[in-house]
Amino acid sequence: MNRRLLRARDAMDRAYAEPLDVRTVAAVAHVSEAHFSRSFRAVFGETPHRYLQRRRVERSMFLLRETDRSVTDICMDVGFTSLGTFSRMFREIVGETPSAYRSGHGPVVAPHCVQLAAMRPRESAAETARSSSFGEALAAGAP
Repeated sequence: MNRRLLRARDAMDRAYAEPLDVRTVAAVAHVSEAHFSRSFRAVFGETPHRYLQRRRVERSMFLLRETDRSVTDICMDVGFTSLGTFSRMFREIVGETPSAYRSGHGPVVAPHCVQLAAMRPRESAAETARSSSFGEALAAGAP
């Protein structure tokens, strides 16, 4: 089963900018939608939808650092259809707005392995205490 889930996650990684739904990705794993969602969360610690949003935000972080394209263009390029949803998700995961992130983070000039590590969202101290392994910032007002 894990191999099937990895295959589905790889498909999500390849097609992150396309409109994906649970039915499509579950078909890659050859399981029902409900079983796929439960199994994915059990294995990877987050729902398929949340994983896809996080991958899109990670890609947008790279584009914000490395290009001068508008936030709206980047939002659409990574698969979000709404600038508001993109901004909300970006702030929830990264801890700052896309514009603030761009102004505070320039291009990374380092070996590729270091660049990959730098592209991951940072863990806040409070988030570490909550034991999230995905570096998501705490929601506003959360304990």
